[in-house]
Amino acid sequence: MRARLALAYAGIAFEHREILLKNRPSELITISPKGTVPVLQLQDGTVIDESIEIMKWALLQNDPDNWYIENIKDQDSFITQNDGEFKKKLDQYKYHERFPNGTYKEYQASLGKMLKRYEIILSDSLYLISNKISLVDIALFPFIRQGAHIDLIWFNVQFPKLTKWMNKFISMGLFISIMVKYDVWISDETGILIQGS
Repeated sequence: MRARLALAYAGIAFEHREILLKNRPSELITISPKGTVPVLQLQDGTVIDESIEIMKWALLQNDPDNWYIENIKDQDSFITQNDGEFKKKLDQYKYHERFPNGTYKEYQASLGKMLKRYEIILSDSLYLISNKISLVDIALFPFIRQGAHIDLIWFNVQFPKLTKWMNKFISMGLFISIMVKYDVWISDETGILIQGS
C-alpha cells in the first residue's frame, strides 16, 4: 500500500501486477529471488524490492509537497524503528495464534505501548515529525491502520489523536485512488501474460 501511495503521489505511471504469495509466478522470482512484494522493476531493468526504497525512489523523481526534504535523519530513524520493532509487534498482535508464547491481550498491550508514543507526539504536532505531512506519516500509516482495524473500538478509545491522524489519510483522495481491487495476474504455460480473477 505505501509503495503505491508514493508512486501515485509522485505521478509515476506503472504496470500493476497483483499476485498471490502462495502461488508466486516465476517472473517474480526471476527479477527478485527473495520473492517478496512489492517489487518495482524500472525500465532500465533496475529492481527495487523494499517498499520504503520504492517510496524514496518515487520521491526522488517527484516530491511536489516536499515530504522528504526536511528532517530526513529523524524520518529515517522513525521508519527504521517502525519497520523493525513496530512491525514485529503488529505481526504478533494480528497473528497471535502463531505466537503461542503470549496471549492476544499481551500482544495488544505491547503494540499499545508503541502506539502511545505516537499518541504523545501527536499531542504537540499535527503529524509525526512536524505540522505538515512527511514521508514518515505515509510510511507508517498502512501499518498503524492494520493495527487499528484488529480492534477498532479499542484503538479509537485508547488513541484519539492517532485515530484523527489516521482518518485524515483514509479520507485523502490519494488513498482512495490506490484502493482499487485488481485481478490476480498469472502467466499461462505458453508464457503469455493473462489476467485471472
